[in-house]
Amino acid sequence: MSDVVAGLVTGPDREQLVRLGRTLVGERLIACLNVVDRVTSVYRWQGEVCEEAEALGILKTTAARSDAVERRIRELHPYDVPEILFISVTAGSAPYVDWVSEQVSD
Repeated sequence: MSDVVAGLVTGPDREQLVRLGRTLVGERLIACLNVVDRVTSVYRWQGEVCEEAEALGILKTTAARSDAVERRIRELHPYDVPEILFISVTAGSAPYVDWVSEQVSD
């Protein structure tokens, strides 16, 4: 359908992800970032099972910009190994998909 991808990134709190979103949108790397506050993450880290309160960011960009988005998140993110996942968009509202593509500069 398009070059649009959705991305997932977690962070320690809403404020840090909102700052990240403002930067990535301002740099035209992503069209938008939705922040879901207060998710619980359960994961294994350095041999221990951990449970932490985090925030979840859902971003929209293009596949062509995903490498640049990942690099920039790594530069700005406080975690050693931030969650950065991209999911192909196989169908969606054509006007929204077009808007995403228009907001992201290649």
